Amino acid sequence: MSHETVKWEQAGGVGRITLNRPDSLNAWTAGLSRELRQVVTEEAPADTVRAVLVTGAGRGFSSGADLKEGFSPDPDDGLPDVSRELHEVYHPIIVGLRNLEKPVVAAVNGPAVGIGLSLALACDLVLAAESAFLGLAFVDIGLIPDGGSTLFVPAAVGKARAFQMALLGERISARQALEWGLVNEVHPDNELMPAAEALAGRLANGPTLSYAGSKRALNQALYPDLQAQLELEAEIQHGLARSADFLEGVAAFGEKRDPEFRGG
Repeated sequence: MSHETVKWEQAGGVGRITLNRPDSLNAWTAGLSRELRQVVTEEAPADTVRAVLVTGAGRGFSSGADLKEGFSPDPDDGLPDVSRELHEVYHPIIVGLRNLEKPVVAAVNGPAVGIGLSLALACDLVLAAESAFLGLAFVDIGLIPDGGSTLFVPAAVGKARAFQMALLGERISARQALEWGLVNEVHPDNELMPAAEALAGRLANGPTLSYAGSKRALNQALYPDLQAQLELEAEIQHGLARSADFLEGVAAFGEKRDPEFRGG
């Protein structure tokens, strides 16, 4: 099955999800988000799929939300209705991957930034190319990490590094991400996909009931309040997306200049 901006392919027991907007480093639009939600919640759970591989087309995994598209407005006041988008589109994708009763492998072939990083971290095992980098760039436009990153990141790296990533928005190289525990393996660029495909194939041929049981138990230990955390992120993000700082951040991004935040 193939959509316009997300490819779904199945070979044997492995289902592959490919974000397919390579010209924008697979930035998320409303269309991509809807298609990804459909694939994660409808195609990937099929009994014939025993493992899932998630990657991006071209040079990137995902550069985050497409700021050129903007956010859908609230019909009542015309301001960004971020809460609705998070609840209706983003959250079902993240929760769908975490609740999928089969292993999910991310092949991070390039930048994984913002919601792109959230998507990678929502997977069970993360492999990265040497040239890839990760980042919580939300702060650059006056927002907070969302898509579950305020839970996934500290669970992986601890308090000090989580605050560093959230407040400074720095790029984390693939090797640094491996050292910090954000990814499981780093491979030369031309060896990433063969390694990811081999791992997904191994998992597809493994004890799927065991994998599902381990995933359920580890979810409970690591992310027992995922839904509550997503709700909190949405509440905070909705308010921030209506702030002057957010408007300034988006404008500065489009104009390729440093933003002038004023705390309002």
